[in-house]
Amino acid sequence: MSDLKRQARAIFEAGLEAADPYRLISKGLVEVSSEGFRFGDEPFIFPLPGEGGRIRIVGAGKAAVSLARAVEDALADREYEGRIVVKHGHGSPLRRVVVEEGGHPLPDEAGLRATERLLLDLDGGRAEDRVFFLLTGGASALLVAPASGVDLDDKIRTTDLLLRSGADIRELNAIRKHLSRVKGGRLAEKMAPSSILGLVVSDVIGDDLSSIGSGPAVADPTTFGDCLEIVTRYGLREKLPSSVLERLDAGARGEIPETPKPGNPALSLARHVILASNRLSLQAARTRASSLGFEAEIFRSDMVGDVHAVARDFATKLRALARESTRPSALLAGGELTLVVKGKGLGGRNQELVLACARHLRGVPGVMVLAAGTDGTDGPTDAAGAFSDGSTWERARAMGLDPEEVLADNDSYRLFGRLGDLLTTGPTGTNVNDLLIGLVSPQRGTSWARE
Repeated sequence: MSDLKRQARAIFEAGLEAADPYRLISKGLVEVSSEGFRFGDEPFIFPLPGEGGRIRIVGAGKAAVSLARAVEDALADREYEGRIVVKHGHGSPLRRVVVEEGGHPLPDEAGLRATERLLLDLDGGRAEDRVFFLLTGGASALLVAPASGVDLDDKIRTTDLLLRSGADIRELNAIRKHLSRVKGGRLAEKMAPSSILGLVVSDVIGDDLSSIGSGPAVADPTTFGDCLEIVTRYGLREKLPSSVLERLDAGARGEIPETPKPGNPALSLARHVILASNRLSLQAARTRASSLGFEAEIFRSDMVGDVHAVARDFATKLRALARESTRPSALLAGGELTLVVKGKGLGGRNQELVLACARHLRGVPGVMVLAAGTDGTDGPTDAAGAFSDGSTWERARAMGLDPEEVLADNDSYRLFGRLGDLLTTGPTGTNVNDLLIGLVSPQRGTSWARE
């Protein structure tokens, strides 16, 4: 592994460490005498259960196991029970909390059954009860409770179409909320009248609680009408299941109640603390890059938009640094891009981003790009992301691969696998979007030029 490759990985790992939910809860959530629990500098205390009340731990998301393990440690010898739903392969045993697994990014039967058991656990809740609600990215697919008239196959088809269309996370979640019995504030109604402390790892730029995991315990600002606009925007009206369109149309006509809005009494029972976000990881990555001797610059802290447009802009900046910088430079970005999938290959948005950067960096010496998902998974692959440099394009050609054809078929995973340039971490225990890392090491005495 080259020095730049090792350094890029070290910078990425610093971002992961900063967003480790177990570490953040362990140092932040403490029991305050007999009053209840306080988190860090938060101004409120989450009270202990009333007489005869119970403590429950419920939640969902890729990083929910890390959260639940830390809450179990904080509760020490207190009595509690709970259930969480995580992505297949992301589970591990806990002391008392039951860990279930389900499908992501597409929901599946396992997630459906796990969600039904979680809802049954919440039956009979009382005002004296306290609920630790653990929410991380991935919960939108893992908490599966289709609304009346919509079945699991309908939700899978709808989710797949939206993911392939290039819809962003807020648009995707707006529709998910209006096809669900748990999203968009409806889980708060199920947990009522118990008091709720939401502990959240954000995978949404701006940390909008109504978008993280489709906002199960907060007011939903979107409407059925918004959903129909999204359907039209991406040309999906003729492709979606009829049951989905019928529900959205009926809701827009006022024939189906909207998702919970501000003022709903159940929502007032929930308080949320955002533990980790992409911003926190990005700052830690910058600190680590500086400690390695790089002049570190944040390219974008709100990276959204099309993979290929961002790749062009990022590579252009790296090329300029390679020409002009006299010291090692790091260019960093965080967020979540969208990728319109038209091919039949295997890959994810980070791997395609890195390959698209390689196209623009052909022949540029002393550059390295790493893009990876902080959850350890990029798209439907076992890789978190990939590396590329100025030689990637020609190295692929030398192995008989055509990078242009690979991009057209969205097949970056196989290309990077052949090159030995995949980043594979396994489940990381956190989920705060993606990190994009570009490193430049000035190459004295070399010259290069491209259009």
